[in-house]
Amino acid sequence: MPLTPAGEIVTEARRSGRGAGAFNVIQIEHAEGIVSGAQEAGLPVILQLSENTVAYHGTLAPIGAACLAIARAATVPVAVHLDHATRPGLVDEAVELGFGSVMFDASALPYAANVTATADVVRRARRRGVLVEAELGEIGGKDGVHAPGARTEPGEASAYVEATGVGALAVAVGSSHAMLTRDAVLDFDLIAALRDAVPVPLVLHGSSGVPDDGLARAVRHGMTKINIATHLNQAFTAAVRGSLADRPGKVDPRGYLGAARDAVAAQVAHLLRVLHTAHQGDDT
Repeated sequence: MPLTPAGEIVTEARRSGRGAGAFNVIQIEHAEGIVSGAQEAGLPVILQLSENTVAYHGTLAPIGAACLAIARAATVPVAVHLDHATRPGLVDEAVELGFGSVMFDASALPYAANVTATADVVRRARRRGVLVEAELGEIGGKDGVHAPGARTEPGEASAYVEATGVGALAVAVGSSHAMLTRDAVLDFDLIAALRDAVPVPLVLHGSSGVPDDGLARAVRHGMTKINIATHLNQAFTAAVRGSLADRPGKVDPRGYLGAARDAVAAQVAHLLRVLHTAHQGDDT
């Protein structure tokens, strides 16, 4: 199947009132597990590579090319997206490699500098047909920089989208990156206000800390792209530990990494179904 741009997956999800699942890849088993779960659910999915993961591998090209190949071999629509890139050069590299969308994160900059830097990235990416996601209203927990209580103001969000031309906006509504418990409390009234104020799809970062019913409510109130990373890493690591505990003498990585890949697939299939059927819920 040809590579699907993330913009197409997100636009269709928004149109139908459903959520689009975007899951972070650290190594090839993550990518294989994520796509396997999407195929089990029969639903589209977005593979994400963060700047931190690129640093772990030393360069984007090998793991990026692997994700693109896995996406093209899938039987469901799969997009490949660059997540939390702070360097315009890395954005350019992802575009050259064939990524259909990127998230340029200038949220640590003062507002005016954020707008200038993001608008420049958008101009360059748009020439290649690449969607740019950006962030406003710092989302808690990222490398100790962001304040967990931050909230995005709807009027500022609307002005930011108009000034930068971004195609999707990550907003702060109560979630926090790298949460190990699923007890985040989202501000659903704020999500609805942002949905009404902002003309592009909204993105929820830090979604690992949000329980299933919270994710579904977030979609019903206006969130579209749902980013999940830590939750999959927890399942991956637990499966590795369990596999090694069951067979302490095991030395072939395919055994425990295969178990981890299967655990990721199961979580992805479940979460995609939650997001896909979110519009059927009732908040009354």
